[in-house]
Amino acid sequence: MKKLSARRRHPLAAVVVLLLALAATGGLYAAFAPAGKAQADETAQSLAIDEGKKLYSVGCASCHGSGGQGTTDGPSLVGVGSAAVDFQVGTGRMPAQQPGAQVPKKKVIYTQAEIDQLAAYVASLGAGPITPTKSQVDPSGADVAKGGDLFRNNCAQCHNFTGKGGALTNGKYAPDLEGVSPKHIYEAMQTGPQSMPSFPDSTMPEQQKKDIIAYIKTVNGSESESPGGLSLGGLGPVSEGLFGWIFGLGGLIAIAVWVAAHTAKAKKS
Repeated sequence: MKKLSARRRHPLAAVVVLLLALAATGGLYAAFAPAGKAQADETAQSLAIDEGKKLYSVGCASCHGSGGQGTTDGPSLVGVGSAAVDFQVGTGRMPAQQPGAQVPKKKVIYTQAEIDQLAAYVASLGAGPITPTKSQVDPSGADVAKGGDLFRNNCAQCHNFTGKGGALTNGKYAPDLEGVSPKHIYEAMQTGPQSMPSFPDSTMPEQQKKDIIAYIKTVNGSESESPGGLSLGGLGPVSEGLFGWIFGLGGLIAIAVWVAAHTAKAKKS
């Protein structure tokens, strides 16, 4: 009986064994799960690149070359990055209908999933600006006043003071920014499409881009008010000066004619 009692297990032994098993399982998961997740992400990225290459061959290769090296009909895409693809294709500018001074915005023909695949393939050709995340383009909490200063100093020369756009040289133009998504505004600043200069993070940090986006959304929002009354399209001093010359000077001439006519009548009488 003493021998049997000596071999009897402690009541907590089973609990200890179970905890050790769980700890070992957790250790194995911690050791192998990150590698498995990385491998899964790499596989998904490879699939996206393969699908993007198929889409590229059909819709882009005729102008940009079979390997994105560019042709006489389209520039090289090596190093433009996924952000440039997301902007150009996501706004309908690409594929272009026909060559011209500037490719206009039009209806988007690809789904967002297809755009992501195209962007993955083009990004694989060479490092470039990366498509921003939602947190990067979210203007919540941004400084609208500072964004206004940045916009007037860097953007208003072409887009006018409230982003209404304007004419440039040789048939080019700065597009209207009203209704443009924050992501596409951010990508345009990253990549500098067409006549626009680029503003990488080394030149204009992420927070400043957010401030500019917040300013554009505020001045073009439904709650925005014009303290001066008629906004005249928000086009700035050119339209305001033209309005002053036409209606102001025209009004003064009309008054002068009226006074002269009544003065002549008074003299005759």
